[in-house]
Amino acid sequence: MMASAKDRATPSSPYSSSAPDGEVLRSLHRLARDLSAAESPAPFLRAVFAAVSRRARLLAAVFDDLLLLCGGAAPLPRSASLCLREVLLVLQRFKALVADCAARSRTRLLLQSDEVAARARELQHDLATLLDLLPVAELGLADDVSDLLALASRQCRRAAPAAELGLKAGVLALIHEVEREIVPERERLEGVLEEVGINDPTSCSDEIETLEREIGDRVAERWTSSMIALVGLLRYAKCVLFSAATPRPVDSKADLDDDGAEPPSPPLDFRCPISLELMRDPVVAASGQTYDRESITRWFGSGKATCPKTGQVLSNLELVPNKALKNLISRWCRQNGIAMDVCEPGKAEPAPVVAANKAALEAARMTASFLVKKLSASFSPEATKRVVHEIRQLAKSGSDNRAFIGEAGAAALLVPLLHSEDNVLQLNAVTALLNLSILEANKKRIMHAEGSVEALCHVMGSGATWRAKENAAATVVSLAAVHTYRRRLGRNPRVVESVVQLARTGPSSTKKDALAALLCLSGERENVAKLVEAGAADAAVSAIGEEEVAAAVLASLAKRGGAEAIARIDGAVARLVAEMRRGTEWSRECAAAALVLLCRRVGAGAVAQVMAVAGVEWAIWELMGTGTDRARRKAASLGRACRRWAAAAAASSASGEQSTECPTSSAAPPATMAS
Repeated sequence: MMASAKDRATPSSPYSSSAPDGEVLRSLHRLARDLSAAESPAPFLRAVFAAVSRRARLLAAVFDDLLLLCGGAAPLPRSASLCLREVLLVLQRFKALVADCAARSRTRLLLQSDEVAARARELQHDLATLLDLLPVAELGLADDVSDLLALASRQCRRAAPAAELGLKAGVLALIHEVEREIVPERERLEGVLEEVGINDPTSCSDEIETLEREIGDRVAERWTSSMIALVGLLRYAKCVLFSAATPRPVDSKADLDDDGAEPPSPPLDFRCPISLELMRDPVVAASGQTYDRESITRWFGSGKATCPKTGQVLSNLELVPNKALKNLISRWCRQNGIAMDVCEPGKAEPAPVVAANKAALEAARMTASFLVKKLSASFSPEATKRVVHEIRQLAKSGSDNRAFIGEAGAAALLVPLLHSEDNVLQLNAVTALLNLSILEANKKRIMHAEGSVEALCHVMGSGATWRAKENAAATVVSLAAVHTYRRRLGRNPRVVESVVQLARTGPSSTKKDALAALLCLSGERENVAKLVEAGAADAAVSAIGEEEVAAAVLASLAKRGGAEAIARIDGAVARLVAEMRRGTEWSRECAAAALVLLCRRVGAGAVAQVMAVAGVEWAIWELMGTGTDRARRKAASLGRACRRWAAAAAASSASGEQSTECPTSSAAPPATMAS
């Protein structure tokens, strides 16, 4: 059945109906040649696309003769011109079909193979109808060229090859068996993937990545359940069939640089205008500007309804995911060995777009069991390295995957590998532990594994790369989210010393994780004295202005007994005041909280230091007007403490007495301040 006129007049077509006949002929010739050279996107569709290619070769010869006959400039008879323009639209649809199939994952293409074959048959039928309508006599074509047209028409009407339904049925049968907890036979699995066109680790990894992206984009709702199951099956196949292959270099590229080298700086377009950090979940606001979801949500949460970059008042606070930019950022992260999708330790993992089904879960369980068994029996360093790499990748996403790996006993096998002298193996092992630790049950497994804390300290102190040290510190953050483990880690002098040393000497990303670890450990009062003694307060003061978490560390230490130690650090108060004025929203809030705690816990000496900083009144006033609700409360408290100190100082000066403590009550409003 021919496509309707509405369908034919596609707005995406670059060819206007008023284009000269010569241009139309050249476009037809070019499209026919492109289609004749097009390769099948998958082995199981080879017959379908080979038929399209043969028809296109015949048409290319016809259009070549027409170009020579008409000279590319002479107008064609009107009926022929209209018919050829319709042929052009059909060939464009053929080309779009080829491009669409090439962009799909092969397994999704297999699931939809009968639909693709039906679409190809429909287009060939349309083409045959148009070729029959073409007025050959008016064009003055030679007999042999007319015969080619007739042959092309007959071939288009011939029954087109059907899709490989047997292969599709075989794949669905495999999924059904996995669902029933039947482990697939290696030879059968290998044969099926060979027919699909997946025959090496690179093609398998690419297929998994493409399939996951398609699931997230919900491109085929009807097949989503099968696609999810196929991801699990492919992961299992990758480990069982291609485990002898070397991991992709991009996974550790950034970690193989010089020990002192920092990870590459992200392009400006990939940074959030608010936090200036790499965007993990870019979203578009009503103003058209893109921000990281976490940063702009915090901005809106503080009561603002304007665009941070342009100052424009927003008509609504809706956020639209910027999927194109997220794909670009993901690609850049993969190329530079930077984790993009791993959840931050201590934070809840976002809910998956689509829940895993029974087949996917069983495939993940089989994969985890296979990998852990292989790791326990591995004697070759290279084999161990490959298996740990796969465990790291599997634990990267999904709480179910982490649960299966943890239940299989991976933690106890990974801990000794943290002492490895192979920098890639050490990095993969510590990152695998970090990924596993996101799951609450795995925190216990890691902490109870023999020598786990000492091994993490070894990596933080003597790790082969900064990335390994950074991930070890992040693992401490994750483990310290549990109250009892926080106390246990804080009692270990090596843990405290190692984390403080990283906070002092590490590059930016490593320092950030080390400070986050200090923040977690300082949440336990009995840890604070050890942290202060080890130099945690000095390290945090030095990091103010570089890392927003530094002010939070100081506020936490001051709250639980470290206020006097902070007040004694030269320049600490001045740095906190500067951060209160120029930092991010969160760091300004934390800096104000730290200063309030210093004034309350230390007394007049701390308030005097605050009042001695030039511009402190303006900083307090500005924070009261533009900060978050908590920041405004802290700024008001700080303002009251400063006014009372000033009043007491004035009274003491008048009476000749010196004030020795900071008043804690308040009566006057914070609208004005004594200088």
